Amino acid sequence: MTAAARAPGRVVTVSVVVVSYESAADLPACLDSIDASASAMVRPQVVVVDNASSDGSAELVESRYPEVRLVRAPGNLGFARAVNLGAAAADGEFVLLLNPDATLRPGALEALVSFALDRPEHGLYGGRVVLPDGTNDPSSCWGEMSLWSLACFATGLSTLLARNRWFDPESLGRWERDSVREVPVITGCLLLVQRAEWEALGGMDETFWLYGEDADLSRSARRKGLRPVVVPEAEIWHTKGASSAGSSKMPLVMAGRATLIRRRWRRPAQALGLALLTAGAALRAAIGRLTGRGAGDWLRVWETRALWRRGYPDARRLVAAGPAADQGSGQ
Repeated sequence: MTAAARAPGRVVTVSVVVVSYESAADLPACLDSIDASASAMVRPQVVVVDNASSDGSAELVESRYPEVRLVRAPGNLGFARAVNLGAAAADGEFVLLLNPDATLRPGALEALVSFALDRPEHGLYGGRVVLPDGTNDPSSCWGEMSLWSLACFATGLSTLLARNRWFDPESLGRWERDSVREVPVITGCLLLVQRAEWEALGGMDETFWLYGEDADLSRSARRKGLRPVVVPEAEIWHTKGASSAGSSKMPLVMAGRATLIRRRWRRPAQALGLALLTAGAALRAAIGRLTGRGAGDWLRVWETRALWRRGYPDARRLVAAGPAADQGSGQ
């Protein structure tokens, strides 16, 4: 495969799937960066799946980017189902998930594809995320959720000792995502997978509505012998969509985690995991009440615990109970 990848004149088609929800302000920069990433080796094939936005996102794509394949979802389908629709509407050799509020840095796409062609054994490929102020955003990848990581969350250690590799293990410590490294979870803000592997994995589990689906996909990949990896030369700017902030986000994050526990963990770990998740929310809500710091987010999480603890699809009702969340990715 490596020899074929380096064959003179070979062009690799990458299906770039962008899930849009109220993303009209972000889409132009995102789509322009994809177009600018085309090279003699890599040809992007862009698919935008619009989750019934009301801000003119679909119309913007239709009028300004006629070369983009636009899929108008019949309603707000969430992230996993929209991604699967986008991947099915394209036929590239690779599938790349990219947030609508992210822009590819020059050379990022070719670096990611080149690495994947040279090292097909990894299967899933992520990159490095940089915030608008130039600092590293660790959200391109995470450690795996475990009973130990949840125990650290329940006791507050993961917050008190944030980015400590022992007591905040899902953060992967103080590693700046600036070196090639195998990781447990590649997040959906930037995730490349060869189409054959995507189809073998069955795409994303549509039980998940928002958050947790990329962790689930990475878990499935690892259990098939793949080794998800970060390629630091593949860098994106990420504006961290403001619409996903605040009380609309955290209950959905917790719902994603609860869904993963319920669907993939066995008893008694399942029951213990949910108990630790709930205890961590209770601790942060109590601290929020006492100090006033972060009270809105965690009080909202605590108030909605009956819903998010059940996971999806029941937790989908959280969206009706509060502001709509950004669906650019699982993170």
